[in-house]
Amino acid sequence: MSSALKQIFLMIRVNLGSLPRRLWISLSMVLSVALVVAVLAGFLAMARGFEAALQGAGSTGIAVILGGGTNQETGSDVPAEAIRSLTAATGGIGVARNAAGGLAPAGGLALSREIVVPVDVVRASDGAEQTLSLRGMDLAGSALRDRAVLSQGRLFSPGAREIVVGARIADEFSGFAVGDKVRLGAVDWTVVGHFTSGGSAFESEVWADLEAVQSAFDRQGQVQSLRVRLDGAGGLPALQQHLPAFPGAPLTAVSEADLYAAQSERTASLIRLFGWPLALLMAVGATAGALNTMMSSVSDRAIEIATLRLLGFGRLPAFAATWVEAVALSIAGAALGILASWLAFNGWQASTMGANNTKMAFQLDVTVDVALTAGLLGLAIGVLGGALPALAATRLPLTSALRAMG
Repeated sequence: MSSALKQIFLMIRVNLGSLPRRLWISLSMVLSVALVVAVLAGFLAMARGFEAALQGAGSTGIAVILGGGTNQETGSDVPAEAIRSLTAATGGIGVARNAAGGLAPAGGLALSREIVVPVDVVRASDGAEQTLSLRGMDLAGSALRDRAVLSQGRLFSPGAREIVVGARIADEFSGFAVGDKVRLGAVDWTVVGHFTSGGSAFESEVWADLEAVQSAFDRQGQVQSLRVRLDGAGGLPALQQHLPAFPGAPLTAVSEADLYAAQSERTASLIRLFGWPLALLMAVGATAGALNTMMSSVSDRAIEIATLRLLGFGRLPAFAATWVEAVALSIAGAALGILASWLAFNGWQASTMGANNTKMAFQLDVTVDVALTAGLLGLAIGVLGGALPALAATRLPLTSALRAMG
């Protein structure tokens, strides 16, 4: 090992060994870095959790047909004549057919007509009014959600004012137990079941029979979307090719996975748009604090550094030792911030406005990529905040430092 490396390691050991003497000022740097990392990790975990909830709802084997040139169910309208033409198609349009023994008639297209109605519900815990999605669907609609499973009760009956409630709604709102009566709109509905969907956005919905919803909200005949099961990997292109031939408003077909991925990207980008500037602004303050901490450290160790310099230690070991100290403190702060964010945020329930302008619940998710991104910002604080003090350590006036020692 060269003499320079030996000097560097020795000065690093001297610097780190003197940290207990500067405990409180060093701890302030660690905590400031931890705060920045925890705040950024919280925003990124929120965005990641929102994406996971929506993307978990999407399947590449399911397509959503929308009308009116929109890419969302809100504002979409699928005309009745187009639905009749689609259901009368004899084959080759890319849509699978129902197997025997299912909820829908065997041999018919695996299709569900659907409509989404926003309904206001008062949360008993704080009296806040929330807007939920009441989705009217055909009986086969639940089978077209690949991850949806009834956890309690049964599915709604055709034509009946019965609802099946997503797990997140059942957990958050009172009055949605199986057997309860719930007023949605101007009529009462009976809760007949609960369902789970792997934590996806579907768990923030209430499902009911399509015709019952149309009747209760004076939307007779209205259909906003069609959900269909695709017939193999080439099903979507085949369906898209045939849709222009159907009468009525222009129809578009998009895979369920792409539909929800696009919706998640918009909101997740907005969350990050707020999170990053706030974290960077805090990082500027933390970097200034790191610079101040390390300058104080250099000043406190001026005699040590001057003595080592007179003993033959070069400028590079003095620079490296001070810079490594700053990086080590920032790494400790980043680790503390990541741990705090994981304990505080991971799995924490949150909600925001989702698709169709209704409440969507999701869980914050502190993933490895979230932790790494926030941790790198914490590391950058130490790298930048320690550079100038490290340079100052190489330029200490030795005579002044030794005179102070005398």
